[in-house]
Amino acid sequence: MPSFSKSISLGKELKIADEEFKLLRDFIYAKSGIWIAENRKYLLENRLANRIRLLNLKSYGEYFYFLQYDPRREVELNRLFESVTTNETSFYRNPPQLKVFQDKVLPEIIAAQRAAGQKTLRFWSAGCSTGEEPYTLAIILNEVLKGELAQWNVRITAHDLSEAVLASAREGVYNEYTLRTTPRDIIARYFIPESGRFRLKPELKRLVQYSQLNLSDRELLKRVERSHVVFCRNVIIYFDDVVKRQVIGSFYDNLLPGGYLLIGHSESLHNLSRAFKPVHHPGAIIYRKEE
Repeated sequence: MPSFSKSISLGKELKIADEEFKLLRDFIYAKSGIWIAENRKYLLENRLANRIRLLNLKSYGEYFYFLQYDPRREVELNRLFESVTTNETSFYRNPPQLKVFQDKVLPEIIAAQRAAGQKTLRFWSAGCSTGEEPYTLAIILNEVLKGELAQWNVRITAHDLSEAVLASAREGVYNEYTLRTTPRDIIARYFIPESGRFRLKPELKRLVQYSQLNLSDRELLKRVERSHVVFCRNVIIYFDDVVKRQVIGSFYDNLLPGGYLLIGHSESLHNLSRAFKPVHHPGAIIYRKEE
């Protein structure tokens, strides 16, 4: 094994050396596009310490070596992605933005499809975590189209970097905390109570197709079916400006003419892209791809 500067062990606390931090930071960036700034070194240290202990390794340098050469490295890469991203989410997150989607964006797209004699709807949840966002979209679609939904060809494509969160999403079972921002009548209509938890009804789960995807991989993004709306909320905050511009450009290329991009309420395309037209609504800004 190559020699690495040793991690410093203070009692039971494992500290990361500067050289080890740079190696792991650059490795993570190369594999995922996620950038961890120097002032967030503590985050990498805290979140990877448990992985190092579980693998019976002695330092962050040994962990870096493991990620590159061990036969189990592909499995561990997924664990690494899970460790460095935050999967805090909920159903009906950011209600003002979803209200704009339900009351303005979706009816506009449905009307345009009807006028063109088509009944196809395509949505992309890029960074779907444990499924709350794409399933919220499925519920909203059902609320808008009601009994007509079965007559439409609807697909919600959902991607995430972590295979573990995707497995949870496919299961479609949630606790009360995840549903904390969900209207009570929505829970009653679309979920089945199950031993203190709530299982999403199968007819909604069928609308969503999950798979693993790295948003920094341009070639893979080109293969995603073109969309009427792209949701990528609270994801681009993990990227540096270079990768942000690249990902936003891929979303633009993916969107059908007149399509919309919805990002997190604390995120902005300012200084990243002028290709989209910002559309202002009460409590929300959404971005439109001009025809």
